[in-house]
Amino acid sequence: MSKRFDRWRASYASDPEKTLGRLHLEPDSPTRSDFQRDRDRIIHSAAFRRLKHKTQVFVYHEGDHYRTRLTHTIEVAQISRSLARALGLDEDLAEALALAHDLGHTPFGHTGEDALNACMSDHGGFDHNAQTLRIVTHLEKRYPEFDGLNLCWETLEGLVKHNGPLLDSEGRGIGSYAGRLIPREFLGYDALQSLRLTDFAGPEAQVAALSDDIAYNTHDIDDGLRAGFFCLEDLKSVPFLAVIIDEIFDHWPDLETSRAIHELGRRLITRFVEGVIKESHGRLIHFSGQDVEKIRLSRQAVVAFPEELGRADRDIKAFLFANMYRQKDVARIRGRAEQVVTDLFYRFIDDHSLLPDEWRRTIAARSQDHARRVIADYIAGMTDRFALNEHKRLFDVTPELR
Repeated sequence: MSKRFDRWRASYASDPEKTLGRLHLEPDSPTRSDFQRDRDRIIHSAAFRRLKHKTQVFVYHEGDHYRTRLTHTIEVAQISRSLARALGLDEDLAEALALAHDLGHTPFGHTGEDALNACMSDHGGFDHNAQTLRIVTHLEKRYPEFDGLNLCWETLEGLVKHNGPLLDSEGRGIGSYAGRLIPREFLGYDALQSLRLTDFAGPEAQVAALSDDIAYNTHDIDDGLRAGFFCLEDLKSVPFLAVIIDEIFDHWPDLETSRAIHELGRRLITRFVEGVIKESHGRLIHFSGQDVEKIRLSRQAVVAFPEELGRADRDIKAFLFANMYRQKDVARIRGRAEQVVTDLFYRFIDDHSLLPDEWRRTIAARSQDHARRVIADYIAGMTDRFALNEHKRLFDVTPELR
């Protein structure tokens, strides 16, 4: 094996020099590995830039200190690199997957996704993970030779299967797709270049998935505290958080709240990261001397929370769901944001001339059924601000998202 990009990579790490390749053949880069090249293409994509003005939980004008999709993505990428390095995995692939994992999100967070899914319910639905695949394989139009970013197989596999296999051996949906139809985007691309939907993704994708959980649990606690939805004392209803909060004030009894909030987040990330490293080392030791293919064929994830942290993760999510995501002010804003997305969708369905020329030409070349997907693509790519401005352009009254 060439040592050009081989630093501290374990035998079971994804190796860029053994990539299964790109759908469209391209010459190798003389200065970058294939996974570095994927990361760079993601960073320079239009979809990545738009994350700056897409909501994580709060709408964009609620304050400059709350997270957006972009700041969340950067935090996920940092945690992913740390975990990948500690586990002997390919840092560049883990970072690329972290940077791309939210490209398919709509304006207004999951509210926008729910609204578009309802609008598209009779036409294949809308799924943000499937939309990410559409973006990197079709919607980004930057290169003369192909649509999309022409990413490596390992990157595409990781984007599609970061939460585990999609199908069982009988072809039925499992995991988050149990009892649901697998999005057309996954099946359509799989027919071109098999993504092995019944197998696990490589370990770098598993790292990115857990890094996402760690990042949004931590920063949503931080955002919720700063927004006044709950206080540190409220968080002590979660036993795992109570231990950390008590540690902080036992050591610094008079610590000001803002510093205590930061210290809570710092310790929370550290405990989750160190726990994942310890648990994953214990699982990966069984693959010592073997290659990444053995991990794909494994019957369980090899990068995982230990039992205690898995329970803490569930408890934190339950607390945030009850005290933040379904908090009355957020719920009110969610309803208004849903109206904006739904209004835009049906106005564009009724009158294609309201779309920009490029999108209108795309519809004219296809069937009416395809028009709905094109309009969903257009709206999904909007930032919060642009969606509101479009609504103001097309309607007499636009809901205020505050």
